[in-house]
Amino acid sequence: MTHDSNQMTREYFDSLMLETRYIDSDLPDTKLELFGETFDTPIMTAALSHLHNICDDGMVEFARGAKNAGAVHWAGMGEPDEMERIFKSARTVRIIKPHADNDEVLWRIEHANKNGAFAVGMDIDHAFSHDGKYDLVRGLPMKPKSFEEIKMFVRASKVPFIVKGVLSVADAVKCADAGVGGIVVSHHHGRMSSCIPPLMALPRIKAAVGDRLKIFVDCGIESGMDAYKALALGADAVSVGRHLMEPLKEGSAGVTKRINDMTGELRATMARTGVRTLSAFDPSVIYPRNF
Repeated sequence: MTHDSNQMTREYFDSLMLETRYIDSDLPDTKLELFGETFDTPIMTAALSHLHNICDDGMVEFARGAKNAGAVHWAGMGEPDEMERIFKSARTVRIIKPHADNDEVLWRIEHANKNGAFAVGMDIDHAFSHDGKYDLVRGLPMKPKSFEEIKMFVRASKVPFIVKGVLSVADAVKCADAGVGGIVVSHHHGRMSSCIPPLMALPRIKAAVGDRLKIFVDCGIESGMDAYKALALGADAVSVGRHLMEPLKEGSAGVTKRINDMTGELRATMARTGVRTLSAFDPSVIYPRNF
């Protein structure tokens, strides 16, 4: 029997409850310090692709929405000229597929570096297809990457290199040892069934790697409360993808408004639990529902 990873992720989010801490609390600051730059919120966009059916010039509008919210933007696949426009529109983390041909990967890293990417990375969980073979993405073959290959990509990039699709202590430690700048704890929207929810893996990953790299979380984040729970359990920031697709129908303004609203929800929860800054989260505020 298999289980829907996305449903289990939603159920796990909803199973976590919070205590309140009002005494000595005050209005919080949600500013995010990341790779030497400051952003207004730890709520980022996710590394999506092919958004042209959502609104005109969807990929660039998505980036502009993040920029106007003071948020970090992430982008997946796109043509070189489109990526260049995205880099000009927002501070963007460019996520590259695990191409079997490393020259393809290195070219994309170089292109991102030369055109102003904020960071660059790879979604390592896109190596295999659902039928047990190496994946094909738009006709190009994929392949899993070794520890030595990850180190090579880190050396090749002039900006921080991020690995997306980490869901175990084993992979997180390898990333830290390879010199990776950050990881995204994620199951790629249920790419494999029966995956543990990212927040279930997060505390163990945080305990194993500490502050050796930045830890981001995506999959199923739909509110400031969801973001709060991820931050409390050890994330530095979170990414929101599918939840922003309906707002994107209104273009960048819709994305900006929803990120701002989620940041307000996050700020309200921080205030009610005594968390004044992003560095002051305390996991002991969280209680698992077991009644």
